[in-house]
Amino acid sequence: MKKQLDTKKIIASLTTVLQQLSRYKALLFVVMIALVYGYILLTINSLSNRQPSSNQVSAQANPITTARVNENVIKQLKQLEDNNVSVKELFNEARNNPFVEE
Repeated sequence: MKKQLDTKKIIASLTTVLQQLSRYKALLFVVMIALVYGYILLTINSLSNRQPSSNQVSAQANPITTARVNENVIKQLKQLEDNNVSVKELFNEARNNPFVEE
């Protein structure tokens, strides 16, 4: 015996189920929000506890490069410093206390 699917019966049964569930709209909404919130918390927790792999660490580790100053620039700055007394005082003050704002 084959049962035939009647769309009218399916629609009628769905409408009765939806009418019965309509009483619980607020509860269903709160449950859905709680599920989404729980999922977000679990995802944040798992991502915050994850340690980077050694490949990721080595990719982010950059070798420290030292600044190179041209010797000609150094000589020129020293000549300018020797020629101007106020600049010489400014350099000395900056060497003694580099964190003073003027």
